[in-house]
Amino acid sequence: MAAIAALSGLTVEKRSSVYRTEPQEKKNQPWFANQVLRCRCSGWTPAALMQSLLDCETALGRVRDVADPADRFGPRVIDIDLLLFADVESSSSLVTLPHPRMWQRAFVLVPLLEVYEEPEDVTSVSADRQNSLFSAGAIRSRLAQLQFRVERDCIWQ
Repeated sequence: MAAIAALSGLTVEKRSSVYRTEPQEKKNQPWFANQVLRCRCSGWTPAALMQSLLDCETALGRVRDVADPADRFGPRVIDIDLLLFADVESSSSLVTLPHPRMWQRAFVLVPLLEVYEEPEDVTSVSADRQNSLFSAGAIRSRLAQLQFRVERDCIWQ
């Protein structure tokens, strides 16, 4: 988290608890630690922020095996995802927003709900998305559709 907090123009406003979660695709590996940060970004675009997050991963020892697509499910030192960026919807070679698989993952939604804050000015959120993405109720609704359990700091799915 310190590497992210050190990024210029980025302020960590809130962080969730850290949850230990079982691996999803490749089960025979150590459990992961997951945490969600809510940040205020000044002067950032989604692509520039994602590139800086990838640079943080590299600095922390992450090595990506681009020759093996299944590598993304294997053990890793760090994995930083950009889940949301205000109400931006976009897709590029670097980042897709909102994160395309976040709604399927209790290990994302449980900590996201901890840090989620309803927008003060709902007029800043497009009307068709106010009831789908940008509400704690929507996050709870998606969680209700998933098979998972939480015990203390552990999430099984």
